[in-house]
Amino acid sequence: MHQAFILGAGLGTRLRPLTDHVPKPLVPLFHRPLAWWAFEACGKAGIGRFAVNTHHLPEMWDDFARLPDIRDRDVTFFHEPELLETGGGLKNIASWIGDDPLLIHNGDVYSTLDLGKLIAAHETSGNPVTIAVRSEGDAKHIALDVSDTRVTDIRRKLGKEDGTHVFSGIYCVSPEFLGMLPPGEKVSVIPAFLELATAGKLGALVMDDGVWLDLGDRNSYLAAHRTLGLGEPIHPDARISPDATVEDSVVGPGAVVEAGAVVRNSVLWAGSRVSSGAELDRCIVCSKHPVSGPHRGEDL
Repeated sequence: MHQAFILGAGLGTRLRPLTDHVPKPLVPLFHRPLAWWAFEACGKAGIGRFAVNTHHLPEMWDDFARLPDIRDRDVTFFHEPELLETGGGLKNIASWIGDDPLLIHNGDVYSTLDLGKLIAAHETSGNPVTIAVRSEGDAKHIALDVSDTRVTDIRRKLGKEDGTHVFSGIYCVSPEFLGMLPPGEKVSVIPAFLELATAGKLGALVMDDGVWLDLGDRNSYLAAHRTLGLGEPIHPDARISPDATVEDSVVGPGAVVEAGAVVRNSVLWAGSRVSSGAELDRCIVCSKHPVSGPHRGEDL
C-alpha cells in the first residue's frame, strides 16, 4: 500500500472559536499542524502518495503545502465547496485512487500507531475495509466478534452488542469498497460499514500499543501539550522577557511574552503576543492582537 487520504475538510466545531481562524487539521500541535503529524505517521509506514480534502479556509492549506517536510511529497488537494462527509469525500477522489488500496487517516488525530501492521492486516484479511480500534477511551461505539478481528455493530445500529472499542479514525480500504458509495452525494462511510458488518466483512485490528489522541476539544488539546513532549515547548523564535513567568506552557514561533506577564498551562500560537501584566491560565492564544489582563480557561 503506497497511498493515503488525509481527511482535512471537517469544520472542527468542538474547537471553536480556534477553528474560526484555521482548519482543524492545521491547528498547531507542538509548533506543527496536526495534519503534519498524520503525514509523518503515514510516511513511516511507507506511504508516498497523498490526497487531502479541504473545505473550510482552503487557502490556508497553501502554506501547509509549502512546509519543508511537505513540499517534496506527492500531495494532491481536493476542495469540497460543499462538505461531502467521509463517504462522499472518498468517492470524490475515486479517479485519483485508481485500482490500489488506500489508507485513510483523520486529519485531527495524533497517533504513534504502527500503521504498517494495519496495512499488513488489511492486505491478508480479504476484507474490503479494516479499521484500527483501541480498547481504552470514552467513545466505545465499536463491537467486535470473539476473535476481535471483525466488527459486528457500530453504535448498536444493528441491534447487537454494546460497543467495546474506540474507532481510531484510521482505516484501510480496498478499491471495491468505493463501489458501495453513491456518487455525487453527501454521505458518511458508516452506512457502508454497517452493510459490511452485516456480511461479516468489516475487519478490525486492535491497536493498543503506542499513543492515540483525538484532539477534538480544548481540554484534550491542552492535555496533549502537557503530556506528549514532542520537542521543545518554547520555540527558538519565541521572545520571552526574562522578567516574565512561563510555566507548563507551549510558546510558538514569533510569539512574544512581555515583562511581568504570567503564562501557565497555556498554548500560545505563532505570532501571538502577551502584554506586560497579563495573567493567563489554561488559555489558548491564537490571535495576533496583544492579550492583556487576567484570563482563565479562555480561547483568545
